[in-house]
Order: sequence, then C-alpha cells, then structure tokens
Amino acid sequence: MKPLYKWLIGIVIVLGIGIGIFFGTDRFIDQYFGGDDSEGQVNNEKQVGELSEEKFEKSENPSELNPFGDEIDQAQLTDHDVQVYIHKMSHQKVEASQKWGFYLITDERIEWLQSGVEVASENLEHSDTYQSILNAWAEGDFSQADDHHNTVWELQDGTVGYARDVLTPEEEEAYINQAE
Repeated sequence: MKPLYKWLIGIVIVLGIGIGIFFGTDRFIDQYFGGDDSEGQVNNEKQVGELSEEKFEKSENPSELNPFGDEIDQAQLTDHDVQVYIHKMSHQKVEASQKWGFYLITDERIEWLQSGVEVASENLEHSDTYQSILNAWAEGDFSQADDHHNTVWELQDGTVGYARDVLTPEEEEAYINQAE
C-alpha cells in the first residue's frame, strides 16, 4: 500500500508543478509580450491621449508648432522625441494589446522626421535605425511596421504593448476612427 501512496503523492506534485508552470508562463507572456487579452483592447480606447490636432487648436501660435503639434524644431530633436513620434505613429499600423498615444501617419510627418533626423543626426544615437524605418514608410512600405514598432519599443525599454502583427486595412481604419 505504501508504494501506491508514494506514487499518488508524486503524481500530485508533478501535476501541481505543471499547472504552476503553465499559468506562470501565460502570465509572463502577457506581461512582457502584450498577451492577447480583450482588456488591453479596451485600454487602447482610453490611452490614446491628446491628439496633435487638439494641440494646434489650443496653441496661441500654431504656426510655430511642428507637424506633431509640439514646439520642438528639427535641430532640437533628441532620441526620445524621435522614438515617441515613430512609436505613436506605428500604433496606426500594428496589433498590440495596449497602445499609449497616437499620431496619424502623414507624408508631412514622415518627411519632417526624415529631415529632422538628418539635421540632428550628430545628437542621435540611433539615427540609422530611424532613417531606415522612415525611408520604408516614405515609400509606403508598412509591411514591417510591427518590427519597426518593436525596435523603437525596445529602445524605450518597453514592457507592455509588444506588437504582434500588422493590422489589416479594415482594422487600421477602425483604429483611426476610434482614436479620433
């Protein structure tokens, strides 16, 4: 009778460890890679933040603002600024559990950033990375927008909101409509 009892205890322990690993891994993936939960999608709606159009409306001198609605000019761009602009524009194109902030992708914004990265390149640690992303976007190639998002996200030490895929045109349109 004792050997059967030991086997049962062993099986229960192994099952307990297996269940713990399963749920622990699932939680780890959700936390560090954005998971696939509907709660994150609800957060997207609440985390869009102030749109650049609202910044123009509130500004006393809208002509002094860059295409993103900020007073930063191209020569003043920092790695942080460029990363924020690219990251928030990429949200239009990528599927992620959470997205904080949004800038509509426009030719004007892409061209302004391309020129700005070139002007401020001496002060930018990752100017080649930014130019590579912006050059693809300027050519209308968003097929790797998820990789572009994640590259910038990693430079920003992102922990939540890992992009898993590129949105379909219909999903992108729905995201833009919800963000505006």
